[in-house]
Amino acid sequence: MNGSKSGFRRGIVSNYPVLVTAPVSAMTDNQIAPLNYFLHSYGPASMPTMYLGWVFVALLVAIFVIISLLLIWAVLRKRSAEDPRSVGREDQGMQWIYIGTGISTCILFALVIYTLITLNAISKPTQAPALTLTVTGYDWWWKVEYENDDPSRRFVTANEIHIPIRQPVLIKLKSADVIHAFWVPVLAGKTQMIPGLTNQQWIEADVEGVYLGQCTQYCGVQHAHMGFEVVAQSEDEFKIWQDGQRRTAATVFAVDVNAGRKIFLDRCAGCHTIRGTEAAGAHAPDLTHLKSRRLIAGGLVTNTPDHLVKWITHAQELKPGARMPSMVLTEAEISALSAFLSTLN
Repeated sequence: MNGSKSGFRRGIVSNYPVLVTAPVSAMTDNQIAPLNYFLHSYGPASMPTMYLGWVFVALLVAIFVIISLLLIWAVLRKRSAEDPRSVGREDQGMQWIYIGTGISTCILFALVIYTLITLNAISKPTQAPALTLTVTGYDWWWKVEYENDDPSRRFVTANEIHIPIRQPVLIKLKSADVIHAFWVPVLAGKTQMIPGLTNQQWIEADVEGVYLGQCTQYCGVQHAHMGFEVVAQSEDEFKIWQDGQRRTAATVFAVDVNAGRKIFLDRCAGCHTIRGTEAAGAHAPDLTHLKSRRLIAGGLVTNTPDHLVKWITHAQELKPGARMPSMVLTEAEISALSAFLSTLN
């Protein structure tokens, strides 16, 4: 039994999504931005902090070089042969200490001022947000609610945020359980999500593409597997996606699909929602458009039929501690349930 479990885990690990880290000069909508925020920035909310990081690193390198050179000079410099036992006067060299302290103080004050200027620059967008979302962190997944003054135009998705490019998006951040932190490194800084408190963060993408996000506040055993994606699209593509997400699931299914629908309503509807059906659970991701998502299991694995079946039947082996139980189903039930879930597009 232990051998089969280890083999299963190796099979899953070998199929984990690859995080692209190569430089991207002009991403298309099927390319993934790197997590490296020191060398890459794709939005006005992250560019100032990237420059601030460069200044700090340049200063640290300069200090290291100067101190290293002074240390080498002190080691190689020979004491005067006139009086080898002389240690010099007590006040000798104090002027260098005063000069060094003065320079360090001025540099620190300059860094404080530059940091405050940077924080002010990224505190709010230059124009009114084109879109408002509410993102709620759960152990260990993300609920994404698209707000609208018209209730009929609101919808909910999970673990995947779509935004139009070159338009600021306001994100209200909440937590349903413990402290989480929302961070899309190349788009904006990180913001904590604290139970009972609503924080705000704005993001904007200049280039179409997929941007990786991650919870950066330790929140339990699966903290490292609490990822999400931000998909930046052209305005036309975003509207098409948005209109599609507002649609409910089909109400009439083929015979084999209808069998899977009944299994879902019996075994899964207590936690999951599928709009247009009786499933209205509020404790797990909304699955109305499950097949349109690239990742499942809170960003852990790619959304393929094989991974979906493994997530349903071996959830606790794939993501131990998650609220998703490992379902015990027959082969016929698995086939029928998979057929039904494949229609949720």
